[in-house]
Amino acid sequence: MSAVPRFEKPGKVEKPSGRFRRMLDRLSSSREDLESEELQEDSQASGCTRISECTDRQIVKVTGTLRTVTLRPRAGVPALEAELFDGTAPLDVVWLGRRSIAGIEPGRKLIASGRIAMSHGRRVLFNPKYELRPLGKE
Repeated sequence: MSAVPRFEKPGKVEKPSGRFRRMLDRLSSSREDLESEELQEDSQASGCTRISECTDRQIVKVTGTLRTVTLRPRAGVPALEAELFDGTAPLDVVWLGRRSIAGIEPGRKLIASGRIAMSHGRRVLFNPKYELRPLGKE
């Protein structure tokens, strides 16, 4: 064995190489970390933009899981608000003039597309086109 140091690219995180090492990492990771990693993989596999990479006024297609769904009036108009999370960052999804939408509930996965807006430092998607993911795949 030689003591030659391995040079790695800066900023690149190496995944555990062995099966046993990966299993140990999964066992020592928190449930939130595992869910977050799974959501990020799902987002990448579906060809969607990561929420953390979305900028103001950008047209995007994102996917994730709805964490919360609330009815909150905006300027006297009913508005259904949901928080979408893809493992990288949250995104507020708002349907103006709606009190409820069938299938929009916490824990449901969906794909949403539209133009990102910034409101009070948070990313918001108003009246997006959306596609509910099948319940069997969750």
